[in-house]
Amino acid sequence: MDILKRLEEHRQQEKQLQWEGSFVEYLEMVIKNPSIARLAHARIYDMIVSEGVEEVNGIKRYNFFAGEIFGLDRTLERLVEEYIHSAAKRLDVRKRILLLMGPVSGGKSTIVTMLKRGLERYTRTPSGAVYAIKNCPMQEEPLHLIPHDLRAEMEKNYGIYVEGNLCPSCKLMLEEVYHGRVEDVRVHRVVFSEENRLGIGTFSPSDPKSQDIADLTGSIDFSTISEFGSESDPRAYRFDGELNKANRGLMEFQEMLKCDEKFLYNLLSLSQEGNFKAGRFALISADEMIVAHTNEAEYRVFIANPKNEALRSRIIVMPIPYNLKVSQEVRIYEKMIRQSAINVHLAPYSLWAASIFSVLSRLKESKKQGMDLVKKMKLYDGEDVEGFKQKDVAELMAEAEQEGMNGVDPRYVINRISSALITGDTRCINALDILRALKDGLDQHPSITKEEKDRLGNFLAIARQEYDETAKKEVQRAFVYSYEESARTLFENYLDNVEAYCNGVKVRDPITDEEMDPDEKLMRSIEEQIGVTENAKKAFREEILIRLSSYARQGKKFDYNSHERLREAIEKKLFADLRDVVKITTSTRTPDPEQLKRMNAVIDRLISEHGYCPVCANELLKYTGSLLNR
Repeated sequence: MDILKRLEEHRQQEKQLQWEGSFVEYLEMVIKNPSIARLAHARIYDMIVSEGVEEVNGIKRYNFFAGEIFGLDRTLERLVEEYIHSAAKRLDVRKRILLLMGPVSGGKSTIVTMLKRGLERYTRTPSGAVYAIKNCPMQEEPLHLIPHDLRAEMEKNYGIYVEGNLCPSCKLMLEEVYHGRVEDVRVHRVVFSEENRLGIGTFSPSDPKSQDIADLTGSIDFSTISEFGSESDPRAYRFDGELNKANRGLMEFQEMLKCDEKFLYNLLSLSQEGNFKAGRFALISADEMIVAHTNEAEYRVFIANPKNEALRSRIIVMPIPYNLKVSQEVRIYEKMIRQSAINVHLAPYSLWAASIFSVLSRLKESKKQGMDLVKKMKLYDGEDVEGFKQKDVAELMAEAEQEGMNGVDPRYVINRISSALITGDTRCINALDILRALKDGLDQHPSITKEEKDRLGNFLAIARQEYDETAKKEVQRAFVYSYEESARTLFENYLDNVEAYCNGVKVRDPITDEEMDPDEKLMRSIEEQIGVTENAKKAFREEILIRLSSYARQGKKFDYNSHERLREAIEKKLFADLRDVVKITTSTRTPDPEQLKRMNAVIDRLISEHGYCPVCANELLKYTGSLLNR
């Protein structure tokens, strides 16, 4: 059986991760490869970049987060570069608690979970291998065995930096078991695991009356006090708190600001000095990245309290806003649906329509003249809109600093999508079904104000309008036989005439070879589709010619998709020519054989080329017919 074979292979892989040797052997490995002994922040940074980094439009995109976090490239770049990378270089930010602050369902917990799962994977690789003193309850760095007096010499001769002290348990073990001989101390390889509480710790607040500080720092083992005679004997203490177990890795504080004050006090010295107090021992060293997360309301309450000033100065707040790109919002919902057991076909643009609603609710109005929320949404998603270019995006974002910190959260939308999937047609769900479910959800929402309901209802109406335009385009495109060829022919014809117009020359007819004046009627019929006025036509044509020359200089082909507005004009021109044909064919109740043949051809094309199923293709055709008849 294949599964039994895979189980055996897994056992062999686990054996290969096991290594044990003396401190001398470990030291030889570290001298050859000093990165083995890197600190926690450096290990986490190396883990992230090991999966690849690419730069897109001047923003670093980390493959580590791909597939789980969408639309937050700028935020993730800031998180990695401003905090993790700086901390990896041992700059002072490593002495700060990283607090992810943002709205619910914005991705804070997902980011932390990815870091934890990433550490588990990375420590199983050769480049991410971690070694610890054997039998140490805190998987301690073996280089802590080197006396402080020799550490400067170690760094000077080998470039190896050592930070931290032996934990009480290892100090006792060095004397009692190894009689002070550091060379004989046994070292072994460890693999981080949240499940096994090794290298990854998680603390979640609960009832302050019942939760004990021992959850963080460990506790006295009363069963052994009579044997060892003292509470200050390391053998009578359990070093099993979350701060102990997270040593050399990552410590997550879930909803940190909900914690009782006594739990937060431990973070003061841990963040600044890299140690914490436990039992009747000296300060215990801990090398770990502390990540917490909270929402904005709780953070505002926290900073308003003067008692929290010391801790506040030790926190780096990283805002985690909602995604503001429609295409990325679609990917969020696709991911959530993939994780379910629902087997229903989603018509094209269904999630897109829901995403328009979500993103519009998160955007802030711009003061720039001519900029509305729909234009802003399209610009953020990579489209050029009339009067604005992609270079304007940074300025728009700077204008609205808190943009994305509130609005409709993905959980609400996916809940309503789930409702549509369960209660609707079991074969197929389309955009109208989802928009209807979103509207019903607003009507049933108990805590929403009338003003907010009206505002969100307006966004649903806009999403419906955007879908209506797309639905018409989908059907009209399907009606156009060899659409791309027709568009390119019209495009080339337009370019020939524009070039002749701008250069003041004649156009040569490709069939008769006759020289003619540029076809003004053709050019205007295309330009009018996108609102280019008679006065503006010359500037528009010259812009096209400049773009054409620029592409030629760069050795690139200027094609149908090279100019967004011209492409839109060509499409609209083709659709305008076909509008009556589409209208008659889709709206007739008793189509004649020719119309029926056309409709079947359109449905076949929608299914084969556009991702529709027979159910939603027929629905789209009927719906578009009703739109064109209004």
